Formats: sequence, structure tokens, C-alpha cells
Amino acid sequence: MVEAYWPQAEPYRIKVVEPIQLLSREGREKALERAGLNPFLLKSDEVYIDLLTDSGTGAMSDNQWAGMMSGDESYAGSRNYYNLARAVEDIFGYPFFLPTHQGRGAENVLFPLLIEPGNYVPGNMHFDTTRAHIELAGGIGVNLVGEEAYDLSSEHPFKGDMDIPALIDFIEKKGPNSIAFILMTVTCNSGGGQPVSLGNMKRVQEVARKYDLPLFIDAARFAENAFFIKKREPGQEDRPIRTIIREFFQLADGFTLSAKKDGLVNIGGLIGLARSQEELLQKARERLVPLEGFITYGGMAGRDMEALARGLYEVLEEDYLAHRVGQVARLGQKLLDIGVPIQQPIGGHAVFVDGKTWLKHLPQEQFPSQALCIELYLESGVRAVEVGTILAGRDPQTGENIMPPLDLLRLTVPRRTYTDNHMDYVAAAFGKIGEKREKIRGVKMTYEPQILRHFTASFTRV
Repeated sequence: MVEAYWPQAEPYRIKVVEPIQLLSREGREKALERAGLNPFLLKSDEVYIDLLTDSGTGAMSDNQWAGMMSGDESYAGSRNYYNLARAVEDIFGYPFFLPTHQGRGAENVLFPLLIEPGNYVPGNMHFDTTRAHIELAGGIGVNLVGEEAYDLSSEHPFKGDMDIPALIDFIEKKGPNSIAFILMTVTCNSGGGQPVSLGNMKRVQEVARKYDLPLFIDAARFAENAFFIKKREPGQEDRPIRTIIREFFQLADGFTLSAKKDGLVNIGGLIGLARSQEELLQKARERLVPLEGFITYGGMAGRDMEALARGLYEVLEEDYLAHRVGQVARLGQKLLDIGVPIQQPIGGHAVFVDGKTWLKHLPQEQFPSQALCIELYLESGVRAVEVGTILAGRDPQTGENIMPPLDLLRLTVPRRTYTDNHMDYVAAAFGKIGEKREKIRGVKMTYEPQILRHFTASFTRV
């Protein structure tokens, strides 16, 4: 059952519109063949409703656009950098930060400073780019999310929580010296956009302190996570979103953030570090300059830093968060109503369809959720993304395909971009697919990159 988060109407008015068009069925077939059956390789003009990602695809406010006009493009010491620095300290309580061009830039700067070859990085559930940067630095990412995350029908309110006994057992078996750091992803994207509770974060911090291990946050959807804490966690219902965020982040030593999500901007990222991490800050500054840019812009234009400084405050508004999470929940409920299996309770940024279960006639080796993405585009012009076996990649030690328990299609809703009518259209497309889903064919890869293969791989039907 969907939680009633959304208000009666959108908490904004629409000032500017961007035309979109639906290609003919024949046009969609040609486009998909040219793209090697990979929705990532479609041209945006070939997509009717784009639910590939919520990363950098949302709409900015009039206040943010006004801030863009005050961009100070000085190479060093831009005033917009200092505006952003004040926002980071005010909201997260972190006195040290570095700007990067996006979240993976933050990981590329920070992770090699923390990881020695062969080190483990336990987390609740790492996302694809995070795992890739762990492996590029010579580390091994380990998922220790609670078992509830793998039960799609369970209504557990915090399926992103770390399994604390599993974390302790892993540290004891491997030894603290083999652990680079602990990473908490909020919300837990690969697990269905599921939140992490404040109570669980406190318990993870206790473990980190007991074994003298650094604790970091992958903070891409920090505000949505705080909203779920407020709505679902006992004792948090009367606390302001900002207060919850501040307490959550004070439990960690630092964070990386893709500002393209809850920063409400189209580009940008951050590294935030607690006061105790001044030595790490200096090392990160030294890596930032050759990899991203000077320490007061780090790959971002001044105007983009100003838009981010304002977006970090806008994302805290509860009316916005209620509508944002509510629109996603509304789409999820419509799919449930027509019998489409999805991850429940519904997450904050996307609806995750259980492709493996819905297309149960396809073995997991034939990538059922990718096959469903292909069929969805052909049926409706809607672009989605597989978050399953293709995304999981290969075991870096054995080279074998990882067969994750969850093989999902993600319908990722951009922020402040589509109306509920668009979401109704998406649900109707699944209704049509449901009438013929037993005829959907699986796929296999004809080209496979070694790293982050889902972005540029090519496929053919089995």
C-alpha cells in the first residue's frame, strides 16, 4: 500500500516547456537496432518519456536560474565557491569540502587515498560507479545490506539498513587492517531506492569506532533519505528535515555526493570532510588539482556552483519532498494495481520492477530486465534502465557473471520534470506489455566493456 506523501497538486508552477514527441513504432525499432538494443545509446530525441536516470535530468527553479546569472568565473577564489562552502557547512556540519564535476569525480579523487590494493570496502549496497571506483583503486566492494532488501514484497520500512551482525562478522573474519572504510549509500539505489534509518546509521558508527575504521556516506539522495526517516522512523516525525540530516552526517567522517540528484542541478559533485579529517583534506586537494581542477572550482563553473548552493536549500523543503516521493509512489501503486511486481515499499526516486519474476520464462543469463527495458521502449517510447545482472558485472577475481538476487528494471523519475499524466502513460504501457510478456525474448551481449559494461554494451536477441 502506498504511503500518502503527495499534496493535492505540484508545489510549483510551470514557466517553461520543452516539446517531446513519440516516434512511430517503425522509428523506435530502427533506433533501438542502431543502439545495439541498449537504451543508453539511444538519442534523446528518440525518447518520449525518459526514465533512464534522475541524475542531472531534473528541472531547476527560477531562483537557481537567477543564480546562474551571478556566476563568478574567476579561475581561483570564485565567490560562488564560498557561497557553496557556507551551504555545505550549514546543512551537513562539515567545515571542509571540495567541488568536483560530479559524484564519480569525487570518488576518483577520494577512494585511492583510502584504499590499499586488496582492501575491502563493506557497505549496505554499492552502486555501479561506486563499485567501479573501488575496484579501480584496487579494492573489493562488499554488500552487507539486510536480508529484507531481497524480499521485494516485504514492507520493512528501511530496507537500505546495514546488516550489523554481518558487518561485525566480516570485520572479525577479514581483520580491521584489511578494511579501507565503511560506506553507507543513502538511499540504497541498487536495492530499490530504499532508505537507511538513523538508528541503523548510529549502530554502524558504533561498529566503525570500535574497530577504528573510517565511515563515509554516498550521499546522492540524502534529502529523500531524511524524508523517509521523518515519515517512517519512530520518534522522528516532529523533527525538521534539516535537523535529521545534520545528525545523520555528524555520525560519519565524510561523504561523496553526486549533486545531480538531491543537489537539484544538472552537473556537479562534492567531497565533504569532518573537522577530524584535515590531513585527508590536504591529500585530496593535491589530487583534485590534476584530476578535476583548482580547489575552488574542481570541474564546475561558478554559475553551476551557485545553482548548487541554492539547490541544496531547496531540496530541504518538505512540500517539495512530499510531492517528489509521492509522484514516485503514485506510479508504483498504479503498477501494483495491474499486477506488476515491484520492490516494496516504494523508494524515493524510482520504481523498481522485478523483471526476473515478471518474465519468469527467461533465465537470468538472458538478462530479463534488459529484455523488459527493450520491450518497454518498443511499446511506448519510454526509456528505462536495467539494475540487475548486467549492471552487477563480473566477479573481479573469477571473471564470472555475478548473479544478484535482485534483477530489476528501474523507472527513474526526474525531479520537477514530468506530470502525473506522464506517469499514467508509463503505467498504461506496462498494462499492454503484460498481455504479451510470455512472448518477450531474452538477450545476450555482442560487445562487453570490462568496466561499467551496461553503459556501452551491445546486445542481440536470443
